[in-house]
Amino acid sequence: MLLCGCYLYAENWPAWRGGLGVGKSTEKDFPDQWNRKLNVKWKIALPERGNSSPVVWGTRVFVTQALQTQGLRQLWCIDRRSGKTIWKKSVKHTDKELTHRTNPFCSASPVTDGKHVVVSYASAGIHCYDFNGRELWHRELGDQTHIWGNGSSPVIHQDLCFLNFGPGSKTFLVALNMQDGKTVWRHDEKGGDSGIALKGEKGNWVGSWSTPILIDGNNGDELLMSYPNRLVAFDPVKGKITWSCRGLNPLVYTSPLYEDGLVVAMGGFRGTAMAVRAGGRGDVTGSHRLWTRLKEKQRIGSGVLVGGHIYILNEDGVAQCIEARKGRGIWEERLRGPGGNGKSWSSMVSAGGKLYAINQSGDVFILRASPRYQLLGVNSLGEQTQSSMAFSNGEIFIRTYNHLWCISQKP
Repeated sequence: MLLCGCYLYAENWPAWRGGLGVGKSTEKDFPDQWNRKLNVKWKIALPERGNSSPVVWGTRVFVTQALQTQGLRQLWCIDRRSGKTIWKKSVKHTDKELTHRTNPFCSASPVTDGKHVVVSYASAGIHCYDFNGRELWHRELGDQTHIWGNGSSPVIHQDLCFLNFGPGSKTFLVALNMQDGKTVWRHDEKGGDSGIALKGEKGNWVGSWSTPILIDGNNGDELLMSYPNRLVAFDPVKGKITWSCRGLNPLVYTSPLYEDGLVVAMGGFRGTAMAVRAGGRGDVTGSHRLWTRLKEKQRIGSGVLVGGHIYILNEDGVAQCIEARKGRGIWEERLRGPGGNGKSWSSMVSAGGKLYAINQSGDVFILRASPRYQLLGVNSLGEQTQSSMAFSNGEIFIRTYNHLWCISQKP
């Protein structure tokens, strides 16, 4: 069973996409209206842009921040009550590392279990701190080399920390001991090249930026990972593949979705989508795959699976609702806000029967989580963002290129 501490406290948002990694909050009564002045508890200025998302445990908020001009990659610890910085920890890394201009360094989000905070800085290593900012251990996993950079965030489960290291020619899924950072197991994946095409040649566009999730499956706890062309379930303790299902395309940016024994995996560029019944052994493509949808949308942010329906805001700003068991499209709507740039890289969140989706202009759309399309409101901060929102104890935390915001109706 999933006994990691981060799954026992609904008020915390301990990892990218929350405690279970699927973008769901069990809470209600989050703010429905805000702007740059209304319902802003605090905001703090950020020195450079960044794509990582904040995580929350108790009275502390953690966020990563790159200072590219200084060659620093940082973890910030912030008091959620006041917005004041408690401590910052820096790692110096001046070696050249590839990334895309839209994907600054430190794009992976932190993860915490209430005692430890783990951050992945790609080529600058993975680092574990306690809540006072004391480094407990770090590991150098090698150079991460891809022209689009990295984005997968670490995941904590009991006494293990998992990380999808890649994409690129060096691609692997690793489990590290939370006490000392030593490798417990490692699964090497074929991967692809760095995305750099030689003159006159076409690049090998393949790779996964997905963050794995943990589920309580028929075979016990399972670690689900979306790879190019397939979905894979691992035994999280031993690292052995339990089952796999074919049907994805070669580029994968989103994380798997899960609800009531059903797994949904979605690809990126010209992305396919598929639903799989969890469980089985070996290749379950013929026995457990329920449907596939081919060559659809460019999906960078992940969706949510709520009440038997998949909801997602695609990169082009078009929101979709898909029936999860049959793969039938229910509605598609373009979400238009005052910011002008309707594209989105951020992942959707479900809370209190509502869906929260943010675009690159900082416009947040609140929708009814229903197969009948209903837009409940639009709130804008007027600042660019590529991050996903964190929801904790009635407050919403939003990271833009300029600020970290705490949105709250509480006094």
